Formats: sequence, structure tokens, C-alpha cells
Amino acid sequence: MLKIQEKSKAVELRKAGMSYSQIKSELKVSKSTLSSWLKGMPLSEKRIKELRADSPMRIERYRNTMRKKRESRWVSVFSKVSRDIGKLNERELFLAGLFLYWAEGGKTERFSLTFSNTDPDMMVFFVKWMKRCLKVKERDMHIKIHLYKDMNINEYQDFWAKKLKVSRKIFEKPYIKDSKLVNLSYKNGFGKGTCNVRIHNRDKTEYITQGLKYISKLS
Repeated sequence: MLKIQEKSKAVELRKAGMSYSQIKSELKVSKSTLSSWLKGMPLSEKRIKELRADSPMRIERYRNTMRKKRESRWVSVFSKVSRDIGKLNERELFLAGLFLYWAEGGKTERFSLTFSNTDPDMMVFFVKWMKRCLKVKERDMHIKIHLYKDMNINEYQDFWAKKLKVSRKIFEKPYIKDSKLVNLSYKNGFGKGTCNVRIHNRDKTEYITQGLKYISKLS
């Protein structure tokens, strides 16, 4: 009785356009049994093409092909934009950092420059910019990491110290959020936490703020 029910179900699934593999997975019967039950019930060419298009292996091959094309295109674009940009001179580097600070830097503290971001590469650029263009010494920097309570504090502070090539001695006590990173549905690049770098220096702060004021009057 059970075999009759399974055969009836197999025929029903075949009529619905399912492949042997799909029916086999559904009913847990052998392929030879299905061949016997479904003899004379081939799928249409259109349906076969649809199943092939939905094949996990085909999809994976397609994804790999598109990834390789994309990466090849990126290499070409990177090569072109590298030639177009070339090397930055001191003035261009200073302006790049100045505009970055204008967009992302903190502007509420009167005698402090602060910059926060989750992007490690952006933080590397900004720290290098401060050292090179503002002549800021590492000992004058204060770094604070913002993390969630389920994140390993030492691990991420070590990450930022190595990434920025600075000593752990200049790190302040991290700010720990009560919520958990694993509970966030949209992490928005927060994988390594938010890094905040700050210097307390009236002259450098005024130099940057007045520089931004000058640029704003040019536009």
C-alpha cells in the first residue's frame, strides 16, 4: 500500500515538472525505482533547460565566472585610476585629509580634533595624515574603540593597534555598548568596532577649523 502511495506521489511530482533528483530527495526512493515508475514520462526540453539553469553547480559556475570578470575589470580600472591620480604631493595630501575631516571629523570640541570611523583603511590614512601633515606625535594621540559587549576587547584593540601601527599605551578605556553585535540585523561595516582618534591641541585645531572656513568661502 505504501509503495502504491509513493508511486502515485512520484507521478504527481513528475507531472509538476520535478527532476528525478528532486523527487528522490522528496520521497527517499532509489533512482532505479523512479525509472521504473516514471517510464514514459520525460520532461519537456523547456523544463530541462529551466532545471539546468537552477542547478546549484551551474549557479556556482556562473557566480565564479562573473566574479572573475568583475575582478579582471577592477584590475583594469585600478590601473587606469592609479595612472590618473599618480602620486600626491604635500599640498594635495593635506587637502585630501582636510576634506576628509570636513566630512567625517568631530567639530564640537573647541580645542580638540577628533575623527571616528569603522573603516580601518580610512583610519590608517587619517592617522598618517596627522603625523605627516600636522606633525602630530604618537604620544599626543588618544585612541578609543567603541565595541559591543559580546566583542573581545583585547582582540580588537590589538587589531587597531597593529593596523594603525601605534602603541597600545595610547588607547583609552573602550566604550562598550550594552547591546550585542550578533543581534544586529544590519552591522554596516561594524565588524572591527568604531575607532576614534583624538588630539588635544588648540593651535592645530584652530588651524584646521580656519582652513575649513577658508575652503568654504572658495566654493
